[in-house]
Amino acid sequence: MNPQGAKAPPDQTTTEVGRNAASEISESPAREDLAGTPRSSVDEHAAYEIHEPRNLIALAFHQVVLRIGWVFKTETVIMPAFLDSVSGAGWMRGLLPVINRVGQSVPPAIFSRQLKVMRHKKLGLVSCTFLLAIPFVVLAVGCSVSGYRDQWWMAPLFLAMYGMFFTINGLNNLSYDTVQGKLIRPARRGRLVVLSVGIGSIPAVLAAWWWLGAWLAWPDGSGYAAIYGFIACCFVAAGFIALAVREPPDAHALTRDSVSQHFAGSWHILRRDANFRRLVVATVLFATVLLLFPHYQALGRERFGLGGARMMTWVVMQNISLGLASLIAGTFADRLGNRLVLRCLFFAAALTPIFAVVLTQVDPDIGRHAFPVIFVLLGMTPVTQRTLINYTLEISPTAEHPRYLSTLSVCAAAPIFFAPLAGWLIDRTSFELIFTLGAVLIASSGLLTFSLIEPRHGLR
Repeated sequence: MNPQGAKAPPDQTTTEVGRNAASEISESPAREDLAGTPRSSVDEHAAYEIHEPRNLIALAFHQVVLRIGWVFKTETVIMPAFLDSVSGAGWMRGLLPVINRVGQSVPPAIFSRQLKVMRHKKLGLVSCTFLLAIPFVVLAVGCSVSGYRDQWWMAPLFLAMYGMFFTINGLNNLSYDTVQGKLIRPARRGRLVVLSVGIGSIPAVLAAWWWLGAWLAWPDGSGYAAIYGFIACCFVAAGFIALAVREPPDAHALTRDSVSQHFAGSWHILRRDANFRRLVVATVLFATVLLLFPHYQALGRERFGLGGARMMTWVVMQNISLGLASLIAGTFADRLGNRLVLRCLFFAAALTPIFAVVLTQVDPDIGRHAFPVIFVLLGMTPVTQRTLINYTLEISPTAEHPRYLSTLSVCAAAPIFFAPLAGWLIDRTSFELIFTLGAVLIASSGLLTFSLIEPRHGLR
C-alpha cells in the first residue's frame, strides 16, 4: 500500500500539500489507506517488505514486454509511415495525435471512477493489457489482404483501430499508474523506471534490429502484417505477466461518483491545488511535442529522401536513447526528486524541433547523415511523460491518484485538437515555421517548472 497520507483539507496551502506529501511517507503514525481505513505506519512498512520487491519485478517485466511490442508501433515512425502509405494527406497524418490523446484522456477520466472503487486495481491492468492486442489482430488480418494499400477501407480501418488501441491504452496506463502508486513507494518509482524502461529497452532494441528492418523491407508493404501480429503477441504476453502482481485488497469499496460528480471533483482539484494547476499548464505546453511527432519522418522523406528500411534505424536509435535517458532520469529522480528531472527533460524536448530546423538549413548531405539524431532526442519523450506521472503521484493523496492522473491527462489533451491544423499548415507553409513555434511553446513548459514545489522537501 502506498504510504502517502490522507486527503488534504480543501483550505490547505500548496506548500503544506508539498510538505505533507513528503513527510507522511515516514513520519505520520497513522493514516488512511486507499479505501479510507486507518492503518499504522508499521503495518504499511511490513506490507512493503513482503510484497514490494516482487511487485517491482512483476511491474518492470510487464513494462519490458509491453515496450518490446510498442517499439514495433513507434508513434514517430511506424504508425505515421503506414498511414502515409495508404493515404498520404498531411491533415490525415495530423489526426494521429488527436486520436492518440483523446483516447488516452477522456475514457480514462470516466474509467477512473470505476478504478477507484475496485478492491484489486491489478484486475484493471490485466484486463486492459489483454485488450490492447485486439486492434493489432484486426490490422494484421487487414494487411494480409492482397493489395490492401489500394483499398478504400484501409485508411478508415487503420484510424478506427488506432482510436480503439489508444482508448484501451489510456485505461491501461491509468491502471498501471494507480497500481504503481498503491504498491511502490515514491523513492523507488525511479528504480521501476530504470528497470522497466532503461534496462527493458535492450531487448526491445534487439528485437527491432533482428526483425523490424527485415519486415519493413518486404515488398508491397506485406511486412506490416507480421509487424502487427508480433505486437499483438507481445501485449498478450504482458497481460499474463501482470497476473503475478501481489496486491492486498482494499478494506472496503468506496462510493462511486457519477460522471458529473467526477468532473466536478476534477474541477475542484484544479481550483484548490495551485501547484497541480501550474503543473497542468506546463503539461499542456509540453503536449506541443506530440503535435509534431508524425511530421519528423515526413520531413526525412520529403527533404532528404529517407525512409523504407532506414526507419528501423530511427526506431533503434530512439529506443537506445529512451533506455539511457531512463537510467539517468530514474536514478536522479529517486535521489533529487522529480521536479528537477522534469525541468531538464522539458528543455531537452524543445531542442528536437530546433535541431530539425537546423538540419534543413545545412548541406543536404550533412542533414541526411545527421537526421537520425532527431530520434535520439525524441527518445526522451516517454521518460518525460513517466516523470510527469510520478510527480503527480507524489503531490496527490493516495485515494485521489486516479482522479489527479485522469485530470492531468484530460487537460493535456487540449492542444492536440490543433494537430490537424498543424499538419495542414505544414503543407501550406513549411516545416520550419511550425517546428519553430513548437520549440517556443515546449521551452515555456520548462520555465514553468521553476514555480513548482519539490514535494520531498516542501520547497519551491
